[in-house]
Amino acid sequence: MVYSAAISQTSPACLLILVDQSTSMREHVEGAGTKAQFLCDVINRTLATLAVASTRHDGVRDYFDVGVIGYSGLTRDLGLAENALHGVLNTAVLHPLSLMATHPLRIETRQQQVKSETGDTISNPIRFPVWVEPCSRGWTGMCAGLGLAHQTLNDWVHRHPLSYPPILLHVTDGHPTDGDPEPIAAKVRALATEDGQCLLFNLHVDQGHGNSHAFPRDPAGLPNKYAVKLFQMSSELPATLIQSARQQGLRIQERARGFVYNADISSIVDFFNIGTRAQLT
Repeated sequence: MVYSAAISQTSPACLLILVDQSTSMREHVEGAGTKAQFLCDVINRTLATLAVASTRHDGVRDYFDVGVIGYSGLTRDLGLAENALHGVLNTAVLHPLSLMATHPLRIETRQQQVKSETGDTISNPIRFPVWVEPCSRGWTGMCAGLGLAHQTLNDWVHRHPLSYPPILLHVTDGHPTDGDPEPIAAKVRALATEDGQCLLFNLHVDQGHGNSHAFPRDPAGLPNKYAVKLFQMSSELPATLIQSARQQGLRIQERARGFVYNADISSIVDFFNIGTRAQLT
């Protein structure tokens, strides 16, 4: 069965996050600040959760190679893609999870709302590591971002031919300015280990009208050509991943794609969780 390779420190999985950092990410998401701030919070929470899930008695184990690429654009036609991490983590795009876990930019104290035994809502202080900070500048160099992702993952699959296939989580408002990203996305999905092809997920955070869509099996009802293109760029979810998601209570059909459009906060969190859930089964 494909997408079933065991994950270990000698045969790690790979999770690469690709995030749109163009000027349009300054737009606001209702109740959550700017798109850039909201998505950075979700990305940072995802990385922290992954580190906790990989922690054993001897510390964080390197079950994953992890990285974050940001893209924008110097001009409309000239995209810019680069490592979105800083400090020690800026020396390469991908790093073992243990290195990531021990080198956040900073650790903030945030308030978490929880229910008490009496049913009252109370605030508890929590430690919140920050690796990725909001950035919004220039044009939308999606082709450049996917190109750097392809280069990074191509190197990785050649070094890990027997591992679980890499997952690329792409977050964007869907309006590329440096060309047609679909051919490059196809090249990313074609990358493969012996266990299966690379999985490309697309999260489309738009300001346009239209109903939300989470993991659809066809593009019917998507509101614009950008949403349709991102759907077409997305991988079909393998059976093992659908089964895992259903066990967590998600209703996902056969042949569903790893695509989310303007979904609510819980669906956006599910988008990131599905990308990591396959690695944790």
